[in-house]
Amino acid sequence: METKPETTRLFLALWPDPAVRDALRSWRDAWTWPRGASPVHTDKLHVTLHFLGDLPAARLPELTAGFAVPFSPFSLRFERGALWHKGIAVLEPADEPPGLLALHDALSQALTGLGLQPEARTYRPHVTMARRANGATVPAGGPAVDWQVDRYVLVESRGGGYTVLHEYVLPTPAASDVPVPTS
Repeated sequence: METKPETTRLFLALWPDPAVRDALRSWRDAWTWPRGASPVHTDKLHVTLHFLGDLPAARLPELTAGFAVPFSPFSLRFERGALWHKGIAVLEPADEPPGLLALHDALSQALTGLGLQPEARTYRPHVTMARRANGATVPAGGPAVDWQVDRYVLVESRGGGYTVLHEYVLPTPAASDVPVPTS
């Protein structure tokens, strides 16, 4: 009998630092959830860039290297709760900064270069606050969550938990790259 190759469920995401995660948690906790709603655990709050699905685990080294794309830092501001179809409660950004859209597009190209198909639907950046949330009371407003983005991550989803497999961080300028003031 032939054995099926081991797979891993992956996605690319913006992963918040502790301060941003705490601000997102405050927004999540400001909602009134109906019975049966499933609020997202604090350590799982993130912005998905691309959902990749189940891929052969043997490809991880190739994928990890292939998802390294150049990008510029950008700012995201979340300040609007919404209830989407099928009971998905989300926090939406005030706008879609060009840097976010450029990163999403660069990763789409990387996916294609690796023989993977990016999702066809239009990208709608958001942080999922809860599932099965039909009937939830959306907060009228709250403090804006300002997120300075200088990294993204490759995440594995397994058994209900998330593990960051790789972090893609903007390089800090080397001392030789920093201009020296002249008098």
